[in-house]
Amino acid sequence: QVQLDESGGGLVQPGGSLTLSCAASGSIFSSIPMGWYRQAPGKQRELVAGISVSGNTNYADSVKGRFTISREARNTVSLQMSSLTPEDTAVYYCQGRYTGMEYWGKGTLVTVSS
Repeated sequence: QVQLDESGGGLVQPGGSLTLSCAASGSIFSSIPMGWYRQAPGKQRELVAGISVSGNTNYADSVKGRFTISREARNTVSLQMSSLTPEDTAVYYCQGRYTGMEYWGKGTLVTVSS
């Protein structure tokens, strides 16, 4: 079983920056692909950024150039967010995939407001 724990959410002003972190734990024997998703009020969950075990990354067009996903440790990833806008307000979920199974964190709320 894999457990994902997110942290770093909070209130930030438009134009500000915030960094989220996600740590995967449990019976994991290798690096796993991980990513960040978000769900804004009244909207569907969407992929924000993903990172492979080899370090390849992909981003949603809406965040490309503003967000950066990186692997800080074997199965710990961060999402650096900058130039935040109110449209970035959402619950951000960390996702990991191991042995064909998807695992999700409980989510951390990011609110962009003045």
